[in-house]
Amino acid sequence: MTNPNKTCDAIIIGGGHNGLVCATYLAKAGLKVRVLERRGVVGGAAVTEEFHPGFRNSVAAYTVSLLQPKVIRDLDLHAHGLRIVERKLGNFLPLPDGRYLRAGEGVTQAEVAKFSKRDAERLPEYQARLDAIADVLRALVLEPPPNITEGGWWKTIPELVRAGKLGKRLLKLDTTLRQELLDLFSISAAEYLDRWFESEPVKALFGFDGIVGNYASPHTPGSAYVLLHHVFGEVNGVKGAWGHAIGGMGAISQAMAKAAIAAGVQIDTQCGVREILVENGRAVGVVTERSDVLHARAIVANVNPKLLYERLLAPSQVPSATRERMANWRCGSGTFRMNVALAELPRFSALPEPGDHLTAGIIMAPSIAYMDRAYRDAVDFGWSREPIIEMLIPSTLDDSLAPSGQHVASLFCQHVAPALAGGRNWDDHRDEVADLMIATVDRFAPGFKASVLGRMALTPLDLERNFGLIGGDIFHGALSLNQLFSARPMLGQAGYRGALPGLYLCGAGTHPGGGVTGAPGHNAARVIASDLR
Repeated sequence: MTNPNKTCDAIIIGGGHNGLVCATYLAKAGLKVRVLERRGVVGGAAVTEEFHPGFRNSVAAYTVSLLQPKVIRDLDLHAHGLRIVERKLGNFLPLPDGRYLRAGEGVTQAEVAKFSKRDAERLPEYQARLDAIADVLRALVLEPPPNITEGGWWKTIPELVRAGKLGKRLLKLDTTLRQELLDLFSISAAEYLDRWFESEPVKALFGFDGIVGNYASPHTPGSAYVLLHHVFGEVNGVKGAWGHAIGGMGAISQAMAKAAIAAGVQIDTQCGVREILVENGRAVGVVTERSDVLHARAIVANVNPKLLYERLLAPSQVPSATRERMANWRCGSGTFRMNVALAELPRFSALPEPGDHLTAGIIMAPSIAYMDRAYRDAVDFGWSREPIIEMLIPSTLDDSLAPSGQHVASLFCQHVAPALAGGRNWDDHRDEVADLMIATVDRFAPGFKASVLGRMALTPLDLERNFGLIGGDIFHGALSLNQLFSARPMLGQAGYRGALPGLYLCGAGTHPGGGVTGAPGHNAARVIASDLR
């Protein structure tokens, strides 16, 4: 039982990976920190669990690229057991007509040339431009964005200085690339890719990154930025690469937890927070679901901003501008997540023999038009009758996840409506939609359905109940232009300081957004440590 009167420097609500990162940095700065996690295990959506006897997998978050190298170094995660391996091939796009497209180091251009020599000739310039822009923006990931503040010059000057530093970085881009950056923030992935390529499979290969986790059509304005967001990462020093954490995504969270404990952080699991205590307009503590009252100088929310302001605080305690912003905060990623135990590896009609393509992100969405139909179908019906599926088979890289000779697969499925219309409940349709997802894979890899030994299916409602992902939103809020950078979560709160004194945010609903990055936790810790000094 906790001591209800015990006071510490910082209480972090939510033991997801950003909360663990923030806690560790604060503890290393000499502060007394406590993490409160509702579930019985830390990690939030980055966890590994047994979902079928003998089969373990990354239950929600499922692949590695965006985790910041600085966070890995500063927390010494490798010394705490983290090991990441690269995919042997980046992506594999099987097509219904028996053709296929592979993407990865040394093979992409030749593969693209099978469909269009013109596209193959344009590919190096396309990649060079995205890489140049990503390099500039990558430097901004670990910096708080300029905050639009009210008050005297002493508050305004630091933000002007920050804006000036941003401007200097952007000046590294020539005029063409600055225009390209503006377009990426504002136009659709489909429009952007149409400028570069003519082949539909080639556009599908790259266009998938514009809608992954994003409840939107590839024709939705702003979806081009989501495409860019997914090239920020690196694995083991290789920019743009994707990989797998040995032991699954939970290995990342467990290494972070070990680093936090080593730094002196107290972690309490099965200790959800019911409400945040406010006294004289200041956040001063929390009441747990066990009715313990805990006080701290800083209350740090590692949850979706909408959950923070609409569920953990009474409306009367939240400023009206923040209430209005949260009422309009766009959540919902259209995600239906599955984990599947397999008796054998799938055999794709387009490339049936085992090979490096089975270590890749396997994208079952053959065209931009297919992706657009999937989204519109979900809006009209509740889920896509021809869904978009990315499948990973992590056991091809990590034999600790399944019995010898057998495998596990992650299915990241889109699109489904975050909430079903007409009074329908996701609990009543989970199995029906899971059957559809399995059948969709079976169309590309006949025999897949027969090889399934067991499965776990997570609807948007399950993702919200289990992990606090409102509407199943893996990003804690859409990565649209009005919810990015200085507007994430809103103007005036971009600096990780919340709507009340003593309240801070450190989750994916802050800059730079979603993914297993550790960046929001890193950035928030710098601000909190500075304030508490």
